[in-house]
Amino acid sequence: MTQSRPAGQHTVRRHNSALVLGAIADSPGISRAGVAARTGLTKATVSSLVDRAIAADLVVDGEPARREGPGRRGTALSLSPAGPHGLGVEIGVDYIATCLVDLTGSVAAQRIRPADNRSQPANRVLAKVARAIRTALTELPTQVGGVGVAVPGLVESSTGFLRTAPNLGWRDVDVQTELRDRVDLGDTAVLVGNEANFAALGEMWGGDHGELRDFVHVSGEIGIGAGIVMDGELFEGVRGFGGEIGHLPVDSKGPQCSCGARGCLEAMAGQDTILRHAGVPDVDTLVERLRDNDRKAITATRSVARWLGTALSNVVNLLDVPTIVLGGTYARIEPWLHELLLDELNLRVVSATWSQMRILPSTLGTEAAVRGAAVSAVRAIVADPDPFITATVAV
Repeated sequence: MTQSRPAGQHTVRRHNSALVLGAIADSPGISRAGVAARTGLTKATVSSLVDRAIAADLVVDGEPARREGPGRRGTALSLSPAGPHGLGVEIGVDYIATCLVDLTGSVAAQRIRPADNRSQPANRVLAKVARAIRTALTELPTQVGGVGVAVPGLVESSTGFLRTAPNLGWRDVDVQTELRDRVDLGDTAVLVGNEANFAALGEMWGGDHGELRDFVHVSGEIGIGAGIVMDGELFEGVRGFGGEIGHLPVDSKGPQCSCGARGCLEAMAGQDTILRHAGVPDVDTLVERLRDNDRKAITATRSVARWLGTALSNVVNLLDVPTIVLGGTYARIEPWLHELLLDELNLRVVSATWSQMRILPSTLGTEAAVRGAAVSAVRAIVADPDPFITATVAV
């Protein structure tokens, strides 16, 4: 039996640095005294840790804070927009996107590059991704403190290993190692995750729906995925493979899906299917036809509502989530989907009589996954800022 040892000074300081930065992130404008009260640390300890964070460009000292009692007013502390940034990368089926976000969550730069990744082997696509990352790094005057990579497939949460991405035709790809071999990222953390999960986190952290804590975010593009958030925490399942709503069976006699099964939601209501049934080349044209009450476009949308409602009713019956956020293509056509989908859910969800469902369009749309990936990298910095402090501040 191994006996645990007491934490050393560095371990304690590392823990306390995270406490302090977390308090500032949660309450921008808070004073040093406010941080001490929130964390339970002494004022002297907080002052020392804040000074180190300021020197490392993690925190800025602003105007005098609002005084809530007698005594001298402290200054307002906030995360520094000049500090290390998070870089989000999304490998889509038909595009590659990058997004740089500062510590406050503001977007510093963003690019989307169209690319037909379905027809390319993994090594060729990852070479393009590496070029996109290098370009993003040259656009930033400060350092990148973390990289989040969103991929359309099953990502093992314990390893970050991409096990399968049916719409790309990839299996067992170590995305993190492949990118490190192509880009000099040094010790920068690289987080690989499912795009639907990152999209849900992006919507929770950066969307414009107030406080969303219990919801399912459905990413409806060429593939269909769901990010499930319960009590403000992402639910990934035991191995990280949860949320694959696109492969719920909705019609046993339906067409074959990219996963090999028949009648999956993705095969019945994915973007390619919608466009084909509506007789249009792209989503912009679909929206125009819907505005014109085009018969084929309306019929295609009704079909989507039926199959999507069937799949989502299973999710709601199982998890009892009160809100559905429609992302990607579904967000674009939400005005025509809303009532149809709500009718389907009210018909199929057993608790609908007592629990009113909300259907909301994503406010981030197709940017949700890459934004979520970038902010996830930022939040990892806030959760463990000491490496950035010790790299720039003499111990």
